[in-house]
Amino acid sequence: MIEAGAKAPAFSAMDDEGKPVRLKDYSGQIVVLYFYPKDDTSGCTTQACGLRDVWDDLQADGIVVLGVSPDSVASHEKFKAKYNLPFSLVADPDHTIAEAYGVWGQKSMYGRTYFGIHRTTFIIDGRGVVRSVFLKVKPKGHAAQVLAAVADL
Repeated sequence: MIEAGAKAPAFSAMDDEGKPVRLKDYSGQIVVLYFYPKDDTSGCTTQACGLRDVWDDLQADGIVVLGVSPDSVASHEKFKAKYNLPFSLVADPDHTIAEAYGVWGQKSMYGRTYFGIHRTTFIIDGRGVVRSVFLKVKPKGHAAQVLAAVADL
């Protein structure tokens, strides 16, 4: 797991519009990089819509939001359109980005063990240094946590 103070791992992937996204494209800007398990599920929708609802506050400070999940570009496109999400969703179907950040791992639900994304958010400063890490994110209220964290940068 990447910790606060560490250099954020570089990545390159496709967003919900099929355009390439690289962390280095946002040099000089604060990036909220949030990892979530699956498009259009209740918790992931709550989390995404919470960030959407504080978008104006984030935009006023020039903050970039990138959501990352193992879903496809097409899935992200539908999810983004359905909920009018104003930020990019990054496709990580081979979980390369999730593994680089240490958020891909074993999970269990209803006695079944599987691998997936651990819901985690990283706040990355303009020099590419991780300033805050939110582990085991609770979707409801997460946007307020993000706003508080970026207010200190």
